[in-house]
Amino acid sequence: MTTAPRRVPRARATLTRSSWPPRPVIRRAAGLRTMESALERGGLGPVAGVDEAGRGACAGPLTVAACVLGARAHAALADLDDSKKLTERRREELFPKIQKLALAWSVVFIDAAEVDRIGVHVANIEGMRRAVAGLGVTPGYVLTDGFRVPGLPVPSLPVIGGDATAACIAAASVLAKVSRDRLMVEMDEEIPGYGFAIHKGYSTRAHSAAMIALGPSREHRMSYANVAAAAAGSAGGPSVGRAASPPRDDDAVGRMDCHDAGAR
Repeated sequence: MTTAPRRVPRARATLTRSSWPPRPVIRRAAGLRTMESALERGGLGPVAGVDEAGRGACAGPLTVAACVLGARAHAALADLDDSKKLTERRREELFPKIQKLALAWSVVFIDAAEVDRIGVHVANIEGMRRAVAGLGVTPGYVLTDGFRVPGLPVPSLPVIGGDATAACIAAASVLAKVSRDRLMVEMDEEIPGYGFAIHKGYSTRAHSAAMIALGPSREHRMSYANVAAAAAGSAGGPSVGRAASPPRDDDAVGRMDCHDAGAR
């Protein structure tokens, strides 16, 4: 008498709420290196960071920088942060270190005339494309500070507050800020009277008063409301259908005014 072979039950895959869908594991790295480290481990390096300086200024160029730091962290760059959170002295100290230790970096300037012609947002996006194109190495991934940048040749991700989140963006932030500040100091010698070396072309009360007294210079962005108003001889400008009111002291500041300390 033969016995039927015993049936072996098939193994079934067990899916739990925690195992599906699969999620990438991002391990925390030192300082601001977490995002870059995760991308590097995923084979998407080298990672470039991109940031700009001078978007809110009403004079001088919009300056955009791109930087590739590489996979290895450097102790000399351990205190990298958003350039606005660093003192001018610390930015100046970090600037040559970033240039020396980065795998590649690039800085581009978009002058006031081009900003007027295409608009500051379009100029910002175009500047980011140019900065990435100017890198000496081709990145595998690009992290941008806040703005999506279409047209890049590699994958990219906009990171809100990226200059305080990713080291490569923070490095680009310092490169852009220091490069622009130095240019504005030179501009102050060429075009005196506006205080470009002090407020770097941002709309402080002193700068607004100088624009009203002297009129806008060739380095001012005429598409900005406060600059156009100063060119017209009135901080508010005439309203359609009614006579312009005499300018008041508080009108001279304009809507783009910022504190002196924030302009440095």
